Amino acid sequence: MNRFFIALALVFSLCACNAVSTLKDGFAQSEAVASDMEKAVGSKPFVGFNWNNGALNSVNINFQGIPKERTVAEIAEIARVSVKNQFKQEPQQIVVAFSIKPQ
Repeated sequence: MNRFFIALALVFSLCACNAVSTLKDGFAQSEAVASDMEKAVGSKPFVGFNWNNGALNSVNINFQGIPKERTVAEIAEIARVSVKNQFKQEPQQIVVAFSIKPQ
């Protein structure tokens, strides 16, 4: 009976390792995208991501305010290239957003 519980614990720990590794890699990749965007645009965004069964569903890039050095089309292209390079796969969608304060 003890062997069963030990084996069960081992199986659960091995399954969790892959999830933890994926999450850790995702955070490192999102930070790399944020760094790329900061260098190119001049403003560091928050970058979030959504994985499902090993596939990258979406990447969200949220800026505080609208960066003035680049157009929205340029920011979108920089984001597309950075996400593809850092995450090593293309997501189903990339969302670029700008948070503004109401006046």
